[in-house]
Amino acid sequence: MASHLVKRGVFEEIEDEENDMKLFSEIQQSLAQTKSQPVFGNPAAVGLGAFGATTILLQLHNLGMVGTGAVMWLAFIFGGLAQFIAGLQEFRTGNSFGSAAFVTYGAFWIALGGIFLSMQMQLFGITGTDVGWFLVVFTGLTAIYFIGSMRQNSALAWVFLTLLIGFILLDIGHLVPGAEVFNKIAAVELIGCALIAWYTMAHVILTPLKVKVPVGNPWLK
Repeated sequence: MASHLVKRGVFEEIEDEENDMKLFSEIQQSLAQTKSQPVFGNPAAVGLGAFGATTILLQLHNLGMVGTGAVMWLAFIFGGLAQFIAGLQEFRTGNSFGSAAFVTYGAFWIALGGIFLSMQMQLFGITGTDVGWFLVVFTGLTAIYFIGSMRQNSALAWVFLTLLIGFILLDIGHLVPGAEVFNKIAAVELIGCALIAWYTMAHVILTPLKVKVPVGNPWLK
């Protein structure tokens, strides 16, 4: 009888050790998963905010309300650098669309700031026609992003549709002789684009805080 109790006690100790090892292994796996899958904030909030702010200031410049210097520095720092960083952070989250878009338009603003600086310092002889073809290049890229945005949500689709229209108007204003009025029309239209971008930014920021900011269904299923 005593021998039976001793054996039973040994088996219970072995079973307890196995359970402890199993529990320890589960904890290790849980910690490894937590370490390998960190939680990131949504960089689109910064990207959309930077895009909207710099777009508004540029259009106010095109309407004759703001000087070149303010636009240039905002283009370098917020529209350019901040948006570029947001694109790199989107890359880390696996969002190819967001990453490509924010890096593209971050680079656009840095380049445009460089164009303003060059024109102010009379470097490289940049003309209005040169700027027009610069805008045409980004018109083509925007058309591609617009197609992709239609599979995202309605608000983002509106951002890229109004941006595409604005680029086309600017192309006409810079490349067609006597059509400078289209630059003014584009300025008003692109302010609307920027405000929609800010609305989409509000969705990104406020939704996790349980404030409802609907963005609508994708235009393409």
